[in-house]
Amino acid sequence: MPVVDAATRAIVEFLRPLPSVALIPLVSLLLGSGTETKVALITYACVWPILFNTVYGLGETDPLAKDTLRAFGFGRLAVLLRVELPGTAPFIAAGIRISAAVALVLAVATEILAGFGEGLGIFIAQAGLATDGNRDVLAGVVWAGTLGLVINGVLVGAERRLFPWTPEQRAAAEQGARG
Repeated sequence: MPVVDAATRAIVEFLRPLPSVALIPLVSLLLGSGTETKVALITYACVWPILFNTVYGLGETDPLAKDTLRAFGFGRLAVLLRVELPGTAPFIAAGIRISAAVALVLAVATEILAGFGEGLGIFIAQAGLATDGNRDVLAGVVWAGTLGLVINGVLVGAERRLFPWTPEQRAAAEQGARG
């Protein structure tokens, strides 16, 4: 489907370079200062890592496996479900992991820059304005870093359990069996 690819590629290439943090004032004007603004910005920013990792993963699927299924009479849906989706799933999971970090950064940045919300960003922004708020700012930054580490650790653990067939997981399993 070259026409669909060309149409979507033009839209993606137009929207992709727009930094989500730079869109905070525009989205705040359009949606107001509330949760909707944060959700819209986070969604916009998180789509890109998942999209590009999915496209990359689809390009990395084994063509021999796809051709083998087609030779045995399997249709497009069967090839997608039996070869492409399992082969692309680790790439999608990596995109989700990247997007989780982006979401955390953007949630905090939106609150700091826009000056609204009830989360960690507004806590850091308000502490930064206080005369003796250095400790609170540092505590907020450490808390954000800790939260990011925990989220990443949970997602990495989920990847290890869900995708034991990936080369990294097989190598780690072989190393554990040897040592």
